[in-house]
Amino acid sequence: MQANRSNHDTILGNWGDGLFNRREMLQTAGGGIGMMALNSLLNADKVAHAASDSLTPKTPDFQPRAKRMIWLFMHGGPSHVDLWDPKPDLVKYSGKPLPDSFGEVMTRRKVAKNPLLAPIKPFRKRGESGLEVSDFLPHTGALVDDLCVVRSLHGDSVNHPQSVYQMNTGSTLMGHPSVGSWVAYGLGSENADMPAFVVMPDPGGGIKGGPPAWGSGYLPATFQGTTMRAGETPILNLKPPASISSKQQRATLDLIQSMNRRHLEARDRDDELAARISAYELAFRMQTAAPEIVDLTQETQDTHTMYGLNDPKTRDFGERCLLARRMIERGVRFVQLYSGDTVGWDAHSDVTKNHTAYCKKTDQPVAALLKDLKQRGLLEDTLVVWCGEFGRMPMSEQGRGRDHNPWGYSGWLAGAGITGGRSYGATDAIGLRAVEDKVHVNEFHASLLHLMGLDHESLTYFHNGLDERLTGPAEVKIVKGLLT
Repeated sequence: MQANRSNHDTILGNWGDGLFNRREMLQTAGGGIGMMALNSLLNADKVAHAASDSLTPKTPDFQPRAKRMIWLFMHGGPSHVDLWDPKPDLVKYSGKPLPDSFGEVMTRRKVAKNPLLAPIKPFRKRGESGLEVSDFLPHTGALVDDLCVVRSLHGDSVNHPQSVYQMNTGSTLMGHPSVGSWVAYGLGSENADMPAFVVMPDPGGGIKGGPPAWGSGYLPATFQGTTMRAGETPILNLKPPASISSKQQRATLDLIQSMNRRHLEARDRDDELAARISAYELAFRMQTAAPEIVDLTQETQDTHTMYGLNDPKTRDFGERCLLARRMIERGVRFVQLYSGDTVGWDAHSDVTKNHTAYCKKTDQPVAALLKDLKQRGLLEDTLVVWCGEFGRMPMSEQGRGRDHNPWGYSGWLAGAGITGGRSYGATDAIGLRAVEDKVHVNEFHASLLHLMGLDHESLTYFHNGLDERLTGPAEVKIVKGLLT
C-alpha cells in the first residue's frame, strides 16, 4: 500500500493499481447520485473557503471613517514622560525616591527604588489647542491640533517580544494574526496589483520578536504583511532576469499555475498552498506596479525637502513615509513603518542620546506625512497611528536612562475624523500607571477596527474549534472617547 494513505482511508480492489480512496470508490462503483451530492458539498465548501481568503474588496460592517491605515511603530519603547505626557511632579521630585504611596512596581531590573528622573527636555504648549509636547518633537508638535494623544495606554508585559506581539497582534504569545492581517482579511485590497498589507521594517535590523509581529498567524497566509523597501528592488527576487521576456514569463507562470491548481484540488484546498498560488499571480502583477510606486523621482524637489530626503539623518524614514503616502494613494489598505533596529528606542542608559537620535530621524518625516496627506485630502479617510510597544519608567536607570513601562504610556491618532488638539486619558502624577480613562491594548485595537468599519466581535476566524478574533475572548469595549 502507498505510504501516504492510511489504512482506514483506503481499500483494496481489483481495479488498476488495486488502490482506491473512498471518494474514488463511490465515483467508480456507480454511486453517481451520492457522488454528485458529495461533490456539491465539497465544491460549496471550497467556494466559501476561497471567498474567505480573497483579497478582493469587501463591504465593511458599517460606514467607516477610515478606508486605509498607516501605522508608525516606534520599536523599543519611546518614553512618554519625555515626549507626550508632561508631569510637573516628576520635575518637582526629580532625584528623590519613588514615594511608598505608589506601591509595589513590577520592573525588569529592580529599578523601583531608583531616584525619579525629570523629563529630559521641557514641554511647551503648541498650536491653538495649547496641548503640551516635548522639545524633542518640534515638527510633529507644530501639528498637535491634528493629533489625539492617548495618554492612558497600558499592556500586560514588561518584555519586548511579548509587548511587541501584543501591540501588533493583540496577544503576548507568538503566532496570532497582526492588526494589518485582520484588516486585510476583513476588507480585502483596493488594488489587485498590490498587497493589501505592506510592511517597511527599519533597514538597521529586525525587531525583538521578529516577523511574526506582522505575520498572518492562523489566518490564511495571503493576509500576511509583504515587506517592501525603497530603491530599484522594492521586493527582493521580484524582477525577472533580463533574458526572460514578459510573454515567456507569462506562459511559464500559466503552466505552473495550472499544475498547482490540480495539485491543490487533490489536497482539499490547503491554505498555505492556495496562498502560494495567489502570491505567484500577485508577484507577476507587482512587477509592473511596485517599481512605479517606489519611484520617488516622480516627486517634486519641494516634496523631497519636506520629507527630509536631502538630509542623511532623516532620509531613510523620510523615504519610507513618502512611500507610505504613495502606497495608500494607489490602494494599499494597510501600511506599517518601523522605526528602530534591534535596540531602537530602548533607552536604558541614556534617554538624551537615544531619543535625540531617533526623534531627529523621525520627527520631520512624520510631520511631513501628516501635512502631505492633509493637503492632498487623504487625511480625511486615512487613519494614522503612532506608538511603540510600551513607554518608560519615571525612575532612572543607569543614571540617565529609563526601564520599560507597560502600565501607562502614550500614542496618538490622526485623520479619519479624529478630533485633534486634545489628549485622552491620563497617567498618575509621575507617569507610572494609567489611572483615568484607561485604554488597554485590546480596547485600542477594537477602536481602530471600528474606525475602519469593522466590528471587532464579528471579525472572527474559526481555528482549533474557536472563533478567534484580534481582541481576544474576553469582553472588550470600544473607546468611544477616541472616536469623538
